[in-house]
Amino acid sequence: MNEFQTVYQAIGEEKIKELARHFYEGVAHNEALRALYPNDLDAAEERLFLFLLQVFGGPATYSDKRGHPRLRMRHLEWAIDDHMRNQWLSTMFTAMDKIAIDQNIKELMMSYFVKVANHMINQ
Repeated sequence: MNEFQTVYQAIGEEKIKELARHFYEGVAHNEALRALYPNDLDAAEERLFLFLLQVFGGPATYSDKRGHPRLRMRHLEWAIDDHMRNQWLSTMFTAMDKIAIDQNIKELMMSYFVKVANHMINQ
């Protein structure tokens, strides 16, 4: 990835979609995370996919459909502590291991996810 390329440009839409799919496959098998989703996971997977597309430099479809992401506000109804953050990060990193992407891009994405997960802690 050169300095002018976004993650979206480097890995493409299909890899981001694949990441969201693998993440929610992990959520389905993680008791702590699954408890946050009383219904099926399809809608949440689609929201994550659109959010990741946007945040990594792709189309702004997420904001077009849902407005500003306001992640912390949207997640205030759930108790997010260190344990929950770690469950989320572990599930995301496992999902990342299932897609073939350049190590530098992977590390950039992981850094973003750690920063956001830390920001989401509200307990």
